[in-house]
Amino acid sequence: MPALLEARSITKRFPGVTALREVSFDLRPGEIHALCGENGAGKSTLIKLLSGLHSHGSYEGELFFDGAPAQFASIADAQHTGLAVIYQELALVDELTVAENLFLGCEPRRGVLIDWDRIWRDGRALLARVGLDLAPDTLVGDLGVGSKQLVEIAKALSKNARILILDEPTAALAEREVDTLLELLRDLRRRGIACIYISHKLDEVFAVADRITVLRDGATITTLQSSATNKNEVIRAMVGREITELFPRHTSHPGEVLLSVDDLCAAAVKGGPARLHHISFELRAGEVLGIGGLMGAGRTELLMHLFGAWGVRLNGHVQLGGRPFEAASPVAALAAGLVLASEDRKRYGLILAESIGFNLSLSSLTRLRRGALIDEEREAHANQGLFSSLQVKAPSLETAVGTLSGGNQQKVVLGKALMTEPRVVFLDEPTRGIDVGAKLEVYTLVNELTAQGKAVVLVSSELPELLGMSDRILMLHDGRVGGAFTKPEATPERLLAAAMGRTLTAA
Repeated sequence: MPALLEARSITKRFPGVTALREVSFDLRPGEIHALCGENGAGKSTLIKLLSGLHSHGSYEGELFFDGAPAQFASIADAQHTGLAVIYQELALVDELTVAENLFLGCEPRRGVLIDWDRIWRDGRALLARVGLDLAPDTLVGDLGVGSKQLVEIAKALSKNARILILDEPTAALAEREVDTLLELLRDLRRRGIACIYISHKLDEVFAVADRITVLRDGATITTLQSSATNKNEVIRAMVGREITELFPRHTSHPGEVLLSVDDLCAAAVKGGPARLHHISFELRAGEVLGIGGLMGAGRTELLMHLFGAWGVRLNGHVQLGGRPFEAASPVAALAAGLVLASEDRKRYGLILAESIGFNLSLSSLTRLRRGALIDEEREAHANQGLFSSLQVKAPSLETAVGTLSGGNQQKVVLGKALMTEPRVVFLDEPTRGIDVGAKLEVYTLVNELTAQGKAVVLVSSELPELLGMSDRILMLHDGRVGGAFTKPEATPERLLAAAMGRTLTAA
Protein backbone atom coordinates (compact mmCIF):
# COMPACT_ATOMS: atom_id res chain seq x y z
CA MET A 1 0.00 0.00 0.00
CA PRO A 2 1.49 3.42 -0.96
CA ALA A 3 2.33 5.75 1.91
CA LEU A 4 0.09 8.70 2.77
CA LEU A 5 2.96 10.47 4.54
CA GLU A 6 6.62 9.61 4.19
CA ALA A 7 9.88 10.98 5.59
CA ARG A 8 13.06 9.94 3.77
CA SER A 9 16.55 10.23 5.25
CA ILE A 10 15.70 13.20 7.50
CA THR A 11 18.56 14.88 9.36
CA LYS A 12 17.89 17.81 11.67
CA ARG A 13 20.65 19.72 13.41
CA PHE A 14 20.56 22.26 16.24
CA PRO A 15 23.57 24.16 17.61
CA GLY A 16 25.75 21.58 19.34
CA VAL A 17 23.51 18.58 18.67
CA THR A 18 22.15 16.48 15.82
CA ALA A 19 18.57 15.63 16.81
CA LEU A 20 17.74 13.38 13.85
CA ARG A 21 20.13 11.30 11.75
CA GLU A 22 18.93 9.85 8.43
CA VAL A 23 15.47 9.08 9.89
CA SER A 24 12.94 7.38 7.62
CA PHE A 25 9.28 6.88 8.51
CA ASP A 26 6.06 6.25 6.61
CA LEU A 27 2.35 6.28 7.41
CA ARG A 28 -0.24 4.40 5.38
CA PRO A 29 -3.88 5.46 4.85
CA GLY A 30 -6.14 4.33 7.68
CA GLU A 31 -3.21 3.12 9.79
CA ILE A 32 -2.30 3.72 13.43
CA HIS A 33 1.49 3.86 13.52
CA ALA A 34 3.11 4.14 16.96
CA LEU A 35 6.33 6.10 17.39
CA CYS A 36 8.34 4.91 20.39
CA GLY A 37 11.69 5.77 21.91
CA GLU A 38 13.37 7.07 25.02
CA ASN A 39 13.13 10.75 25.93
CA GLY A 40 15.61 12.53 23.72
CA ALA A 41 15.36 9.88 20.99
CA GLY A 42 14.05 12.45 18.49
CA LYS A 43 10.29 11.82 18.52
CA SER A 44 9.31 15.41 19.30
CA THR A 45 11.70 16.80 16.70
CA LEU A 46 10.30 14.44 14.05
CA ILE A 47 6.66 15.39 14.67
CA LYS A 48 7.54 19.11 14.70
CA LEU A 49 9.15 18.59 11.33
CA LEU A 50 6.25 16.55 9.94
CA SER A 51 3.76 19.19 11.12
CA GLY A 52 5.58 22.20 9.65
CA LEU A 53 6.88 23.69 12.90
CA HIS A 54 10.39 23.01 11.59
CA SER A 55 9.92 24.36 8.09
CA HIS A 56 11.21 23.00 4.81
CA GLY A 57 14.81 24.05 4.33
CA SER A 58 15.70 23.77 8.02
CA TYR A 59 16.50 20.07 7.66
CA GLU A 60 18.06 17.65 5.22
CA GLY A 61 16.04 14.92 3.50
CA GLU A 62 12.58 14.85 1.94
CA LEU A 63 8.92 14.69 2.97
CA PHE A 64 6.17 13.30 0.75
CA PHE A 65 2.39 13.58 1.10
CA ASP A 66 0.25 11.36 -1.14
CA GLY A 67 3.38 10.58 -3.15
CA ALA A 68 4.16 14.22 -3.97
CA PRO A 69 6.97 16.29 -2.37
CA ALA A 70 5.75 18.19 0.70
CA GLN A 71 7.52 21.43 1.54
CA PHE A 72 5.67 22.78 4.57
CA ALA A 73 6.68 26.35 5.34
CA SER A 74 4.52 26.51 8.48
CA ILE A 75 2.03 24.68 10.66
CA ALA A 76 -0.76 26.25 8.60
CA ASP A 77 0.70 24.66 5.46
CA ALA A 78 0.59 21.22 7.04
CA GLN A 79 -2.95 21.79 8.33
CA HIS A 80 -4.16 22.81 4.86
CA THR A 81 -2.74 19.56 3.54
CA GLY A 82 -4.76 17.62 6.09
CA LEU A 83 -2.38 17.05 9.02
CA ALA A 84 -3.20 17.97 12.64
CA VAL A 85 -1.18 17.59 15.85
CA ILE A 86 -2.73 17.11 19.29
CA TYR A 87 -0.09 17.88 21.87
CA GLN A 88 0.08 16.72 25.48
CA GLU A 89 -0.46 20.35 26.57
CA LEU A 90 -3.86 20.98 25.04
CA ALA A 91 -4.35 24.16 22.99
CA LEU A 92 -7.85 25.11 24.12
CA VAL A 93 -9.18 28.34 25.62
CA ASP A 94 -10.94 27.55 28.91
CA GLU A 95 -12.93 30.81 28.90
CA LEU A 96 -14.63 30.00 25.56
CA THR A 97 -17.35 27.49 24.80
CA VAL A 98 -16.70 24.13 23.20
CA ALA A 99 -18.16 25.32 19.88
CA GLU A 100 -16.10 28.53 19.93
CA ASN A 101 -12.96 26.45 20.47
CA LEU A 102 -13.87 24.07 17.65
CA PHE A 103 -14.00 26.87 15.09
CA LEU A 104 -11.56 29.35 16.63
CA GLY A 105 -9.70 31.11 13.84
CA CYS A 106 -11.86 29.61 11.09
CA GLU A 107 -15.35 30.74 12.09
CA PRO A 108 -18.03 30.24 9.39
CA ARG A 109 -19.50 33.52 8.24
CA ARG A 110 -22.65 34.87 6.69
CA GLY A 111 -21.39 37.96 4.93
CA VAL A 112 -19.23 39.85 7.41
CA LEU A 113 -20.94 38.31 10.46
CA ILE A 114 -20.17 35.04 12.20
CA ASP A 115 -22.74 32.35 11.39
CA TRP A 116 -23.56 31.27 14.94
CA ASP A 117 -26.37 28.95 13.87
CA ARG A 118 -23.91 26.97 11.79
CA ILE A 119 -21.34 26.95 14.63
CA TRP A 120 -23.85 25.40 17.05
CA ARG A 121 -25.19 22.95 14.42
CA ASP A 122 -21.80 21.82 13.13
CA GLY A 123 -20.42 21.78 16.66
CA ARG A 124 -23.05 19.26 17.74
CA ALA A 125 -22.24 17.07 14.75
CA LEU A 126 -18.50 17.15 15.49
CA LEU A 127 -19.03 16.32 19.16
CA ALA A 128 -21.25 13.39 18.18
CA ARG A 129 -18.53 12.20 15.81
CA VAL A 130 -16.10 11.76 18.70
CA GLY A 131 -18.75 10.37 21.05
CA LEU A 132 -19.07 13.42 23.30
CA ASP A 133 -22.55 14.05 24.68
CA LEU A 134 -22.04 17.74 25.38
CA ALA A 135 -23.93 20.94 24.68
CA PRO A 136 -21.84 23.10 22.29
CA ASP A 137 -22.22 26.10 24.61
CA THR A 138 -20.46 24.30 27.51
CA LEU A 139 -17.41 26.18 28.75
CA VAL A 140 -14.22 24.26 28.05
CA GLY A 141 -12.94 25.20 31.50
CA ASP A 142 -15.72 23.09 33.02
CA LEU A 143 -14.55 19.92 31.26
CA GLY A 144 -12.24 17.22 32.52
CA VAL A 145 -8.97 16.40 30.78
CA GLY A 146 -10.47 13.41 28.95
CA SER A 147 -13.30 15.46 27.45
CA LYS A 148 -10.87 18.23 26.48
CA GLN A 149 -8.77 15.66 24.63
CA LEU A 150 -11.82 14.61 22.61
CA VAL A 151 -12.67 18.25 21.87
CA GLU A 152 -9.15 18.65 20.46
CA ILE A 153 -9.73 15.67 18.18
CA ALA A 154 -13.11 17.05 17.10
CA LYS A 155 -11.39 20.37 16.33
CA ALA A 156 -8.89 18.57 14.11
CA LEU A 157 -11.70 16.72 12.32
CA SER A 158 -13.47 20.04 11.69
CA LYS A 159 -10.51 20.92 9.45
CA ASN A 160 -10.91 17.68 7.47
CA ALA A 161 -7.73 16.20 8.86
CA ARG A 162 -6.54 13.04 7.12
CA ILE A 163 -3.71 12.52 9.59
CA LEU A 164 -3.77 12.95 13.37
CA ILE A 165 -0.54 13.06 15.35
CA LEU A 166 -1.18 12.40 19.04
CA ASP A 167 1.68 13.19 21.43
CA GLU A 168 1.32 11.32 24.75
CA PRO A 169 -2.47 11.71 24.61
CA THR A 170 -3.22 9.61 27.71
CA ALA A 171 -0.58 11.01 30.09
CA ALA A 172 -3.20 12.70 32.31
CA LEU A 173 -6.22 10.48 31.60
CA ALA A 174 -7.98 8.05 33.92
CA GLU A 175 -8.27 4.41 32.80
CA ARG A 176 -11.86 4.78 31.58
CA GLU A 177 -10.93 7.88 29.56
CA VAL A 178 -8.00 5.99 28.02
CA ASP A 179 -10.36 3.22 26.88
CA THR A 180 -12.69 5.82 25.34
CA LEU A 181 -9.85 7.48 23.46
CA LEU A 182 -8.42 4.23 22.11
CA GLU A 183 -11.84 3.11 20.89
CA LEU A 184 -12.29 6.45 19.13
CA LEU A 185 -8.94 6.00 17.37
CA ARG A 186 -10.00 2.55 16.20
CA ASP A 187 -13.21 4.10 14.84
CA LEU A 188 -11.25 6.82 13.03
CA ARG A 189 -9.05 4.12 11.52
CA ARG A 190 -12.16 2.39 10.17
CA ARG A 191 -13.12 5.70 8.54
CA GLY A 192 -9.73 5.92 6.81
CA ILE A 193 -8.09 8.53 9.04
CA ALA A 194 -4.43 7.74 9.77
CA CYS A 195 -2.80 8.36 13.16
CA ILE A 196 0.73 8.67 14.47
CA TYR A 197 0.52 7.62 18.12
CA ILE A 198 3.35 8.64 20.45
CA SER A 199 3.36 7.02 23.87
CA HIS A 200 5.62 5.48 26.49
CA LYS A 201 2.78 3.20 27.59
CA LEU A 202 3.43 0.03 25.65
CA ASP A 203 0.18 -1.64 26.74
CA GLU A 204 -1.69 1.10 24.89
CA VAL A 205 0.64 0.91 21.90
CA PHE A 206 0.00 -2.80 21.46
CA ALA A 207 -3.73 -2.32 22.03
CA VAL A 208 -4.16 0.14 19.17
CA ALA A 209 -1.17 0.29 16.79
CA ASP A 210 -0.78 -1.56 13.49
CA ARG A 211 2.96 -0.87 13.27
CA ILE A 212 5.62 0.43 15.65
CA THR A 213 8.68 2.47 14.70
CA VAL A 214 11.43 2.84 17.31
CA LEU A 215 13.83 5.80 17.39
CA ARG A 216 17.02 5.80 19.45
CA ASP A 217 19.58 8.61 19.68
CA GLY A 218 17.97 10.39 16.72
CA ALA A 219 18.06 7.39 14.36
CA THR A 220 15.46 4.91 13.10
CA ILE A 221 16.21 1.56 14.75
CA THR A 222 13.38 -0.60 13.41
CA THR A 223 9.78 -0.72 12.21
CA LEU A 224 7.77 -3.71 13.40
CA GLN A 225 4.30 -5.15 12.85
CA SER A 226 2.59 -5.02 16.25
CA SER A 227 1.15 -8.49 15.74
CA ALA A 228 4.62 -9.94 15.09
CA THR A 229 6.53 -8.49 18.06
CA ASN A 230 6.23 -8.03 21.83
CA LYS A 231 6.96 -5.47 24.53
CA ASN A 232 10.37 -6.93 25.40
CA GLU A 233 11.57 -6.61 21.80
CA VAL A 234 10.35 -2.99 21.60
CA ILE A 235 12.01 -2.09 24.92
CA ARG A 236 15.26 -3.70 23.78
CA ALA A 237 15.15 -1.62 20.59
CA MET A 238 14.38 1.56 22.56
CA VAL A 239 17.17 1.32 25.10
CA GLY A 240 19.72 -0.73 23.17
CA ARG A 241 20.03 -3.32 25.91
CA GLU A 242 18.07 -6.00 27.69
CA ILE A 243 16.17 -4.87 30.76
CA THR A 244 15.71 -7.97 32.86
CA GLU A 245 14.16 -6.26 35.87
CA LEU A 246 12.08 -3.12 35.49
CA PHE A 247 11.51 -2.63 39.24
CA PRO A 248 14.90 -3.27 40.88
CA ARG A 249 13.73 -2.62 44.44
CA HIS A 250 16.22 -3.79 47.03
CA THR A 251 15.17 -5.47 50.25
CA SER A 252 14.78 -2.65 52.75
CA HIS A 253 15.84 -2.53 56.39
CA PRO A 254 13.76 0.32 57.81
CA GLY A 255 15.31 2.41 60.54
CA GLU A 256 14.02 5.20 62.74
CA VAL A 257 10.72 6.97 62.09
CA LEU A 258 11.51 10.14 60.12
CA LEU A 259 7.95 11.31 59.41
CA SER A 260 4.87 10.65 61.50
CA VAL A 261 1.36 11.79 60.51
CA ASP A 262 -1.45 11.31 63.02
CA ASP A 263 -5.17 11.98 62.35
CA LEU A 264 -4.48 14.69 59.77
CA CYS A 265 -7.45 16.68 58.45
CA ALA A 266 -7.05 19.61 56.07
CA ALA A 267 -9.13 21.94 53.91
CA ALA A 268 -8.19 23.81 50.78
CA VAL A 269 -8.98 27.20 52.35
CA LYS A 270 -9.81 28.53 55.79
CA GLY A 271 -13.47 27.88 56.54
CA GLY A 272 -13.77 25.42 53.65
CA PRO A 273 -14.83 21.78 53.86
CA ALA A 274 -12.25 19.15 54.74
CA ARG A 275 -10.47 17.65 51.75
CA LEU A 276 -8.20 15.31 53.71
CA HIS A 277 -9.81 13.23 56.47
CA HIS A 278 -8.11 11.49 59.44
CA ILE A 279 -4.97 10.38 57.63
CA SER A 280 -2.31 8.59 59.68
CA PHE A 281 0.94 6.88 58.68
CA GLU A 282 4.62 6.55 59.54
CA LEU A 283 7.63 6.76 57.24
CA ARG A 284 10.95 5.20 58.26
CA ALA A 285 14.51 5.77 57.16
CA GLY A 286 15.50 3.51 54.29
CA GLU A 287 12.01 2.68 53.06
CA VAL A 288 9.67 3.60 50.22
CA LEU A 289 6.05 4.29 51.14
CA GLY A 290 3.88 4.09 48.02
CA ILE A 291 0.70 6.17 47.89
CA GLY A 292 -1.94 5.36 45.29
CA GLY A 293 -5.56 6.10 44.53
CA LEU A 294 -7.81 7.23 41.72
CA MET A 295 -7.65 10.75 40.31
CA GLY A 296 -9.04 13.19 42.87
CA ALA A 297 -8.30 10.90 45.81
CA GLY A 298 -6.16 13.55 47.53
CA ARG A 299 -2.67 12.19 46.90
CA THR A 300 -1.13 15.42 45.61
CA GLU A 301 -3.00 17.51 48.19
CA LEU A 302 -1.53 15.38 50.98
CA LEU A 303 2.03 15.83 49.78
CA MET A 304 1.55 19.53 49.02
CA HIS A 305 0.04 20.13 52.48
CA LEU A 306 2.87 18.40 54.32
CA PHE A 307 5.32 20.43 52.20
CA GLY A 308 3.61 23.69 53.18
CA ALA A 309 2.23 24.49 49.72
CA TRP A 310 -1.47 23.66 50.04
CA GLY A 311 -4.38 23.96 52.41
CA VAL A 312 -5.16 24.70 56.03
CA ARG A 313 -4.74 22.11 58.77
CA LEU A 314 -7.95 21.43 60.68
CA ASN A 315 -6.74 18.67 62.95
CA GLY A 316 -3.91 16.24 63.56
CA HIS A 317 -0.22 16.17 64.40
CA VAL A 318 2.87 15.79 62.24
CA GLN A 319 6.40 15.03 63.41
CA LEU A 320 9.51 15.26 61.26
CA GLY A 321 12.69 13.78 62.69
CA GLY A 322 10.96 13.29 66.04
CA ARG A 323 9.93 16.94 66.41
CA PRO A 324 6.54 18.60 65.89
CA PHE A 325 6.35 19.94 62.34
CA GLU A 326 3.97 22.20 60.49
CA ALA A 327 5.55 23.71 57.42
CA ALA A 328 4.48 27.31 57.05
CA SER A 329 5.96 27.30 53.54
CA PRO A 330 8.08 25.17 51.20
CA VAL A 331 11.11 27.16 52.38
CA ALA A 332 10.47 25.95 55.94
CA ALA A 333 10.04 22.36 54.71
CA LEU A 334 13.32 22.47 52.81
CA ALA A 335 15.10 23.85 55.85
CA ALA A 336 13.72 20.95 57.92
CA GLY A 337 14.98 18.34 55.43
CA LEU A 338 11.82 17.59 53.46
CA VAL A 339 11.63 18.10 49.68
CA LEU A 340 8.91 17.60 47.06
CA ALA A 341 9.38 16.79 43.37
CA SER A 342 6.02 17.90 41.96
CA GLU A 343 3.99 15.95 39.38
CA ASP A 344 3.63 19.18 37.36
CA ARG A 345 7.28 19.84 36.54
CA LYS A 346 6.55 22.66 34.11
CA ARG A 347 4.38 24.58 36.56
CA TYR A 348 6.01 23.92 39.92
CA GLY A 349 9.32 22.22 39.22
CA LEU A 350 11.17 24.25 36.60
CA ILE A 351 11.72 27.70 35.13
CA LEU A 352 11.75 26.63 31.51
CA ALA A 353 13.43 29.71 30.07
CA GLU A 354 16.39 29.39 32.43
CA SER A 355 19.41 27.12 32.20
CA ILE A 356 19.89 23.65 33.67
CA GLY A 357 22.40 25.04 36.17
CA PHE A 358 20.07 27.84 37.27
CA ASN A 359 17.29 25.32 37.94
CA LEU A 360 19.45 22.74 39.69
CA SER A 361 20.68 25.11 42.39
CA LEU A 362 17.52 27.21 42.71
CA SER A 363 16.25 25.54 45.91
CA SER A 364 19.69 25.37 47.52
CA LEU A 365 20.98 28.93 47.27
CA THR A 366 21.03 29.42 51.04
CA ARG A 367 23.34 26.39 51.31
CA LEU A 368 25.60 27.78 48.60
CA ARG A 369 26.24 31.20 50.14
CA ARG A 370 29.47 32.64 51.37
CA GLY A 371 28.30 35.45 53.58
CA ALA A 372 25.65 37.42 51.73
CA LEU A 373 26.75 36.24 48.26
CA ILE A 374 26.40 32.99 46.33
CA ASP A 375 29.65 31.01 46.17
CA GLU A 376 29.62 30.61 42.37
CA GLU A 377 32.51 28.14 42.32
CA ARG A 378 30.77 25.88 44.83
CA GLU A 379 27.49 26.24 42.95
CA ALA A 380 29.11 25.29 39.63
CA HIS A 381 30.82 22.28 41.24
CA ALA A 382 27.53 21.03 42.77
CA ASN A 383 25.64 21.56 39.52
CA GLN A 384 28.26 19.73 37.47
CA GLY A 385 28.22 16.80 39.89
CA LEU A 386 24.46 16.29 39.55
CA PHE A 387 24.50 16.99 35.81
CA SER A 388 27.01 14.17 35.38
CA SER A 389 25.61 11.68 37.89
CA LEU A 390 22.05 12.00 36.55
CA GLN A 391 23.34 11.76 32.96
CA VAL A 392 21.26 14.69 31.70
CA LYS A 393 21.34 14.62 27.89
CA ALA A 394 22.22 18.21 27.02
CA PRO A 395 25.23 20.05 25.57
CA SER A 396 26.01 21.83 28.84
CA LEU A 397 24.68 23.29 32.08
CA GLU A 398 23.91 26.48 30.15
CA THR A 399 21.28 24.74 28.01
CA ALA A 400 17.74 26.10 28.57
CA VAL A 401 15.61 23.54 30.42
CA GLY A 402 12.66 24.20 28.10
CA THR A 403 14.60 22.70 25.18
CA LEU A 404 15.10 19.33 26.93
CA SER A 405 13.00 16.21 26.47
CA GLY A 406 10.51 15.32 29.20
CA GLY A 407 12.75 12.67 30.73
CA ASN A 408 15.71 15.01 30.95
CA GLN A 409 13.54 17.76 32.43
CA GLN A 410 12.48 15.25 35.07
CA LYS A 411 16.13 14.52 35.85
CA VAL A 412 16.68 18.23 36.48
CA VAL A 413 13.64 18.31 38.80
CA LEU A 414 15.06 15.39 40.77
CA GLY A 415 18.53 16.90 40.80
CA LYS A 416 17.18 20.16 42.17
CA ALA A 417 15.46 18.21 44.96
CA LEU A 418 18.56 16.19 45.82
CA MET A 419 20.78 19.26 46.03
CA THR A 420 18.79 20.39 49.08
CA GLU A 421 20.27 17.37 50.95
CA PRO A 422 16.89 16.15 52.27
CA ARG A 423 16.17 13.29 54.66
CA VAL A 424 12.59 12.83 53.42
CA VAL A 425 11.84 12.90 49.68
CA PHE A 426 8.32 13.23 48.24
CA LEU A 427 8.09 12.03 44.64
CA ASP A 428 4.73 12.84 43.04
CA GLU A 429 4.31 10.83 39.79
CA PRO A 430 8.07 10.94 39.10
CA THR A 431 7.86 8.72 36.00
CA ARG A 432 4.81 10.26 34.31
CA GLY A 433 5.50 10.90 30.63
CA ILE A 434 9.02 9.42 30.56
CA ASP A 435 10.28 6.34 28.76
CA VAL A 436 11.20 2.94 30.16
CA GLY A 437 14.94 3.67 30.22
CA ALA A 438 14.44 6.93 32.14
CA LYS A 439 12.03 5.15 34.50
CA LEU A 440 14.71 2.60 35.33
CA GLU A 441 17.10 5.45 36.14
CA VAL A 442 14.50 6.96 38.52
CA TYR A 443 14.00 3.60 40.23
CA THR A 444 17.75 3.17 40.61
CA LEU A 445 17.93 6.65 42.15
CA VAL A 446 15.17 5.73 44.63
CA ASN A 447 17.22 2.70 45.71
CA GLU A 448 20.29 4.88 46.16
CA LEU A 449 18.33 7.31 48.33
CA THR A 450 17.00 4.62 50.65
CA ALA A 451 20.43 2.94 50.81
CA GLN A 452 21.71 6.29 52.17
CA GLY A 453 19.10 6.16 54.93
CA LYS A 454 16.69 8.63 53.36
CA ALA A 455 12.95 7.97 53.29
CA VAL A 456 10.86 8.22 50.11
CA VAL A 457 7.15 8.73 49.54
CA LEU A 458 6.27 7.61 46.03
CA VAL A 459 2.92 8.70 44.59
CA SER A 460 1.99 6.83 41.42
CA SER A 461 -1.09 6.11 39.31
CA GLU A 462 0.51 2.93 37.97
CA LEU A 463 -0.18 -0.16 40.10
CA PRO A 464 2.82 -2.12 38.75
CA GLU A 465 5.09 0.73 39.81
CA LEU A 466 3.57 0.89 43.29
CA LEU A 467 3.83 -2.86 43.71
CA GLY A 468 7.34 -3.05 42.32
CA MET A 469 8.97 -0.14 44.15
CA SER A 470 7.15 0.19 47.49
CA ASP A 471 7.91 -1.46 50.82
CA ARG A 472 4.46 -0.49 52.08
CA ILE A 473 1.49 1.00 50.25
CA LEU A 474 -1.20 3.45 51.36
CA MET A 475 -4.26 3.74 49.09
CA LEU A 476 -6.38 6.89 49.32
CA HIS A 477 -10.08 7.18 48.50
CA ASP A 478 -11.91 10.50 48.57
CA GLY A 479 -9.32 12.09 50.87
CA ARG A 480 -9.29 9.15 53.27
CA VAL A 481 -7.10 6.09 53.79
CA GLY A 482 -8.85 3.33 51.87
CA GLY A 483 -6.32 0.72 52.91
CA ALA A 484 -2.74 0.16 54.09
CA PHE A 485 -0.70 -2.82 52.90
CA THR A 486 2.64 -4.42 53.53
CA LYS A 487 4.47 -5.75 50.46
CA PRO A 488 3.27 -9.36 50.96
CA GLU A 489 -0.33 -8.17 51.44
CA ALA A 490 -0.43 -5.96 48.35
CA THR A 491 -2.05 -7.32 45.19
CA PRO A 492 -3.49 -5.38 42.24
CA GLU A 493 -7.00 -6.48 43.18
CA ARG A 494 -6.67 -5.35 46.81
CA LEU A 495 -5.13 -2.02 45.86
CA LEU A 496 -7.81 -1.24 43.31
CA ALA A 497 -10.59 -2.21 45.73
CA ALA A 498 -9.10 0.11 48.38
CA ALA A 499 -8.83 2.92 45.85
CA MET A 500 -12.54 2.53 45.19
CA GLY A 501 -13.39 2.57 48.91
CA ARG A 502 -14.06 -1.16 49.15
CA THR A 503 -12.43 -4.04 51.00
CA LEU A 504 -11.69 -7.14 48.96
CA THR A 505 -13.00 -10.13 50.82
CA ALA A 506 -11.34 -13.51 50.50
CA ALA A 507 -12.98 -15.93 48.06
